[in-house]
Amino acid sequence: MRRKVPRKRHASVRFDILKGYTEEKVTAMTDKAYISLIGRVLIGLIFVMSGVSKIADPQGTQQYMAAMGITTATTFLYAGAVFVELAGGLSLLLGMWAKWGATALIVFMIPTTLMFHTNFGDQNQTIHFMKNLAMMGGLLYVALYGSGRLSVDRWASRKDQDVESGVSPLRKVVHQ
Repeated sequence: MRRKVPRKRHASVRFDILKGYTEEKVTAMTDKAYISLIGRVLIGLIFVMSGVSKIADPQGTQQYMAAMGITTATTFLYAGAVFVELAGGLSLLLGMWAKWGATALIVFMIPTTLMFHTNFGDQNQTIHFMKNLAMMGGLLYVALYGSGRLSVDRWASRKDQDVESGVSPLRKVVHQ
């Protein structure tokens, strides 16, 4: 007569999500996720705040543009700058379409930096020029590697994968 083996209850089911990872590796993955989030938020905040300040003072922004030699289509360029800064900044903050947002901000920053911050005789303008180069470096990183684990992009891609496979994530883990 065969001896009956008791079935394990759900509470004792072993989840192998982190199978093969050491505690140090799991901690490093979590740290990278938070560091990526913090970096994205810090870069995104700069652009959102800049867009909001342009909305708060449209005449001042357009007067500055005219003083720098942009005399035609200032209203159109002003609206474009506000849109790119707000949309790109929010995409970084949320991690939603972050690669596209970072790319749009890079494309926006190249002519902006060259038009407004090349008076190297003025130390303030030199600092702004170098700051913009550093921000473009951070944006290049996001454009290349994406938004990271803690983002809307990652959450949406997981939802898409679950819908495509037709199996819930919990069922995948339990029945492996």
